[in-house]
Amino acid sequence: MRTKHKRTGITYRIHLLITLFFSAAVAAGEMPRPNILVLMAEDMSPRVGAFGDPVAVTPNLDLLAAEGVRFTNVFTASGVCAPSRAAQITGMHPATVGGQHMRTSNRPAGGYKAVPPSEVKAYPELLRAAGYFTFTDDKIDYQFSAIRAGTGPFTIWDREGGGANWSQRQPAQPFFGLINFLQTHESGVFPPLTTRKLSGKYLNFQRFRAQHYDNPDEHQFVTPEQVEVPPYFPDVATVRTDIARHYNNIALMDRQVAEVLDRLERDGLADNTIVIWTADHGDGLPRAKREVFDSGIKVPMIIRWPARYRPPHLEPGQSDERLISFVDLAPTILALAGVEVPDYLPGQNYLDPAVPPRQYVFASRDRMDAVVDRQRAVRDQRYKYIRSWHPEQPGGHRLAYRDNMTMMQTLWQMLEDDQLNSQQRRWFEPPGEEQLYDIQADPFELNNLAESPEHRPTLNRMRAALAEWQKHNRDWGEQSEAAMVAAFWPDGEQPITASPVFQQQALQLTIQSDTPGASLGYRRNGGDWQLYRGPIKVMPGDMIEARAIRYGWRESDVASLQIPR
Repeated sequence: MRTKHKRTGITYRIHLLITLFFSAAVAAGEMPRPNILVLMAEDMSPRVGAFGDPVAVTPNLDLLAAEGVRFTNVFTASGVCAPSRAAQITGMHPATVGGQHMRTSNRPAGGYKAVPPSEVKAYPELLRAAGYFTFTDDKIDYQFSAIRAGTGPFTIWDREGGGANWSQRQPAQPFFGLINFLQTHESGVFPPLTTRKLSGKYLNFQRFRAQHYDNPDEHQFVTPEQVEVPPYFPDVATVRTDIARHYNNIALMDRQVAEVLDRLERDGLADNTIVIWTADHGDGLPRAKREVFDSGIKVPMIIRWPARYRPPHLEPGQSDERLISFVDLAPTILALAGVEVPDYLPGQNYLDPAVPPRQYVFASRDRMDAVVDRQRAVRDQRYKYIRSWHPEQPGGHRLAYRDNMTMMQTLWQMLEDDQLNSQQRRWFEPPGEEQLYDIQADPFELNNLAESPEHRPTLNRMRAALAEWQKHNRDWGEQSEAAMVAAFWPDGEQPITASPVFQQQALQLTIQSDTPGASLGYRRNGGDWQLYRGPIKVMPGDMIEARAIRYGWRESDVASLQIPR
């Protein structure tokens, strides 16, 4: 099924032609290019009223959904932030760019940066190359960067970090922005500073939260008594309290979304801005975050278009059930902007009615801090297949960060005291080599059908789908992380991008680097750094500076050229 609102025959063909016409008009410059704003909550499954959650208090997201389209089968490429964000920003599966482990900078044997194939560019850089002003806030976390702004390739964003916003662009310049909402992060489920002492970096992070974010315990949008406890958790007070705290953080994030949308309205931009709201992966709760169960990789997504940019086959308030992967975001956003989609991208423009809906989405789980693991998951509309290369490694293992959660402490104690039932213990037990779940009959993925003779054809089909994916996508997980790092950084040293060189002909200047795949930037007379897109005109007396960066490599030295007067 393509959507709940079926279109057939001549009606569908007319809508297809209209959609293609609008896309072509934007690409040809016959329509103004839309602004595009991505709003990304952290660590959140579809706990939204408009997605059918009766507990969630999300009036602003519900309104956004009424004005836009809900996509109800969206899946991230990983159940944890850094690999998922690597997929989102590159449009590539994390294992194909060396970003599958959590996280590259946290490797026990020494940190590193992933090195994507030389042709791979972050899609905001492609938008920037097409004339868009690009900005983001303080969270990046690409695996070829650290967590915070200013640590990744300087060519991706015109502005990044606190205070970056659309007002900094040139007059009439279209913008692409990515705004993150830390309010819903897993750390928001940790006990507030006043209730239990935390240690080290966790204490510092909670201090940061206390200074910059609302305390969810002071806003009882949802009480512990209201929450629904999934069967893989025991129904006890600490579990209910932490789930309620998660809901209250979601309600606070909902208010923050409204503030951003209000700014769009006040600045007169709402009628020219496509808004995409989603989350970077599933809930920041045990047995959700870091897992390839639906609780870890299924996320909500809402897209709201101004009337002139909305695809005619999609209507306000509509729900679309097609399978969407996070690797589909890059080609879809590039198409919305009328920018050519690179051939190397494995995803598809899911807004194009001419593109057949996906049959499968894929996800991965690899090293989590110091715990070595490797899982690959395949999901279709009904079934989930999980292959484990470390069948002895349970998802429920000791993890210093997660164990700050009060409910996690409860789970450990109840496990030790033999107070968990079979469904609640399963997460703490070895998963085996293969898992198969019927999501329709078993939405919590508790009944493994891999040994069921009745489901053998489905198991074989899903196995084959994974094999086909691996055939066409390099999976760096097939070798040890140490071997991968050695391939990225020979002898353990981060390669250095070759410095730019200038070629001047009259008043035209060409800049290049000998490093394959390097991105280049330049500035004139000490001004702002610009993305180099091709030969530039210079004037006598100009001082031109340039630098280059290959993703995952060290940035080059700055090269400079004084144009003679």
